[in-house]
Amino acid sequence: MYTPEIYKNENQEEIKKFLQENSFGILINQTNGKLCATHIPLELETNKEGKEILSGHISKENPQWNGFIDNDEILAVFSGPHSYISSSWYDHENVPTWNYIAVHVYGKIKIIEGEAIIESLKKLVDKYEQNSENPIRIADLSKKTMMQTRGIVAFEIEITEIQATKKLSQNRDEKNHQNIISELEKTKDFQSIAVANKMKKCPL
Repeated sequence: MYTPEIYKNENQEEIKKFLQENSFGILINQTNGKLCATHIPLELETNKEGKEILSGHISKENPQWNGFIDNDEILAVFSGPHSYISSSWYDHENVPTWNYIAVHVYGKIKIIEGEAIIESLKKLVDKYEQNSENPIRIADLSKKTMMQTRGIVAFEIEITEIQATKKLSQNRDEKNHQNIISELEKTKDFQSIAVANKMKKCPL
């Protein structure tokens, strides 16, 4: 991912938090000479060796997983809030642009089997059920329902590189930076307001 120096995010704790809060990503690899992509939750975890990994699963009906065997190199893309920035908001002539936050994770994927699949599903379900009034637990599901796990391919991705971009008008002076925030808040668009809130926390 091309990122000018001014927009590079190298704060590891901030990147980790971003991945935890924006875990619905795009898994990309090459299968049979063709690029494939699947939109799925990819959870940031720490394995038994203390290494940070991404875990997830896809359907066995999805041919993408066949490529995991021949080539273990993958790319996972995660997106945060984004918004159009009109140059009419500046006090000088310039071109419009786009503000956004994104993280690209490169790694090596391996298929997991057996009890590790169930443990992975437990963590996933527990995370997203924690605010439910009547949370579902994997341990409470019937054997008949759990038979559906035979139709998935679970995996872990050992992270080899992370590239993070945080483009929030850091190249503007204080006056124009504040004006962009004000104009974004006027839009009433949730993405634009989310960008404005991130800009407030982003030092120039």
